Amino acid sequence: MATLKGRERAEYVAGMFARISQRYDLLNSLMSGGRHHAWRRKALDMASDGETSEGLALDLAAGTLDFVLDAARVIPHYSQWVATDFSAPMLKIGVDKARRAGVANRIRVALSDAHALPFRGDSFTLVTVGFGLRNFIDRPTALLEIHRVLQPGGRLVVLDIVSSRESGVAGRVFGAAFRAVAPVLGLAFAGNRDAYIYLPESAAGFTQHGLVRDMVAAGLAPIDSRRLAFGAIAIVVGEKGGTKPN
Repeated sequence: MATLKGRERAEYVAGMFARISQRYDLLNSLMSGGRHHAWRRKALDMASDGETSEGLALDLAAGTLDFVLDAARVIPHYSQWVATDFSAPMLKIGVDKARRAGVANRIRVALSDAHALPFRGDSFTLVTVGFGLRNFIDRPTALLEIHRVLQPGGRLVVLDIVSSRESGVAGRVFGAAFRAVAPVLGLAFAGNRDAYIYLPESAAGFTQHGLVRDMVAAGLAPIDSRRLAFGAIAIVVGEKGGTKPN
């Protein structure tokens, strides 16, 4: 799986998420010890920074819409959210959750490729990506697309698992435990061991330093960051300036 490249990898990942969609939320809670919602809320707090920006917000790699549903509670002043993903089964589950939560009228969903977003430039005041950016086939291209659709002064907040190489001893232990436990839980609760081998492996080469470097190259100035879960989870917030990247 680690040798898959380009479109082949994209198709594999899309199929993988379709296969595990029914148990995805349960496995997230089990593998994070129930902390993933708190991590999302922290990311949203950092993105808003006490401000009351309004307008459209975009969630990429939206999956089952956990980020959007948390955002509806944490920063309710956004009038409309657009949630995109390349997995239709995941989005369907998310839409059902939004209806049950009574916020479906504030969320539009779109099946979309993050590397070629179907939106006009300067459309959004906030873009969020939760546990998805490390799976993008071409992160620099996706970040350029995010820069394009953000309004000047708009913010990107990324929440993701990062390589334990940037962590201390506790972070490396946490990362090793995650890699060991995830396949067992995936087999037991989702009937899919391979998917939960792939997901921890996808973080092996994904670092906060590399993310910040790619954000800067795309014209997004990092303004805040935080490490959680012994350094295994990173939150990075970037802001779009008034000039285009080189």
